[in-house]
Amino acid sequence: MKQYLLAILLALPVSIAAQDAEKKNQFDFSLDFYTHGEICAGGLPRSQDNTPVGNNSAFILGRTRVILDYERSGLQAHAVIQNKAIWGTKGNQALNLYEGWVKMSARNGLFAQLGRIALSYDDERIIGANDFATAALSHDVLRMGYEGHGHQLHVILGYNQNAENVYANTYYLNGAQFYKTMQTVWYHYDATKIPLGVSLLFMNMGAQAGSEEDKYNPPTTQYQQMWGGYFNYHPKYLTLEGAYYRQTGRQVDMYLQYGPIRAWMASGKATIQPSDKYGFVVGYDHLSGDDFVPVGYGGYSLIHHDVQRGFSPMFGSRSKFYGILDFFYESAYSHGFTPGLQNAYVGVFGNPTKKLDGKVTYHYLATATKIQDLQRELGHSFELEATYRFTKDIKLTAGYTFMTGTETMRRLKNDDSSKNAHWGWFSLTISPTLFTTKW
Repeated sequence: MKQYLLAILLALPVSIAAQDAEKKNQFDFSLDFYTHGEICAGGLPRSQDNTPVGNNSAFILGRTRVILDYERSGLQAHAVIQNKAIWGTKGNQALNLYEGWVKMSARNGLFAQLGRIALSYDDERIIGANDFATAALSHDVLRMGYEGHGHQLHVILGYNQNAENVYANTYYLNGAQFYKTMQTVWYHYDATKIPLGVSLLFMNMGAQAGSEEDKYNPPTTQYQQMWGGYFNYHPKYLTLEGAYYRQTGRQVDMYLQYGPIRAWMASGKATIQPSDKYGFVVGYDHLSGDDFVPVGYGGYSLIHHDVQRGFSPMFGSRSKFYGILDFFYESAYSHGFTPGLQNAYVGVFGNPTKKLDGKVTYHYLATATKIQDLQRELGHSFELEATYRFTKDIKLTAGYTFMTGTETMRRLKNDDSSKNAHWGWFSLTISPTLFTTKW
């Protein structure tokens, strides 16, 4: 692996220099305004101080991005400055650099990219931008590899610190990402004549456990591995997708304790679109969970598991898969516990006019493991969503979710509001390009 990375870094300057130096420079300056509002009632777990979920809550959140792009032969530079705040928030505490990277590329397909990058792979189940969460995800990494002739090979390396320290590593927690180190290899092949796309992923991630203040048991870095694959087969009217991933190694939990993890997930999805105007989708997700947790009346009792079996979607765009109001991973159960998830869903989508898209989806939800004295069924979720495009850079999306939760859902959330949860939301996106020039 080290020899491959070194070869890329040595070959890039020579390859770039051989390219056409006469290609024009291009600079783009654009803005992205994202306004998101929600009205929600129920579905969330009780807070750590055991405060019940309120009957209703409402807020409006604004996100503004300033986007700068530069490109010439063999070189790209990209920067996104982002401000995100609830309407009424005092000051600009949420101002940050969402993306900032440079990329060198060569005609032979080699490339190297360095900086803060919004990573997105395959269907975004494991690594995605998670843009619906407004703050979105980005990573400080070096990404390098090869792209060409239907093959893509990416190597991603990350190493995080809290401060510059020439004497020792710093304890790392609550940074841009929760991991201390990360090494990922992703390979994708497109067989265009079939047509079939297949991806393989391997990730090794180190997170720190323990407390910096504990002098007798200093914090340690614990490593877990994620590996698996994804495929997409799409003949004329049909698209079939499938994924399978496993997690091994040691996982750090919300209490900064760690233990061995042996978890897995599998998914399948079929989309049928006989017309440009409408289509149907059906699918199933299975995410493993912890084996046995006794549940009491008025909550549940946590027990220690010698092996953790609750699958973590890692950096995935979670609202895209388990219901846009994700009750299970974006908004976890009380105390962060997971008994896994079974998600069977069916939906219909269409675009009755050129500017309007809509979809309706039903989810049947259940735990993956048996819980003492309770059924596995969690509930039924119904979702409506519509998008209207006023112009190419202005669109409005609105949605409504209604969930009927079972007694199992109520116990795991430790709150009665999960029995009938409502959620309405809208997102207005305005993304004008203000200035473009070439020279």
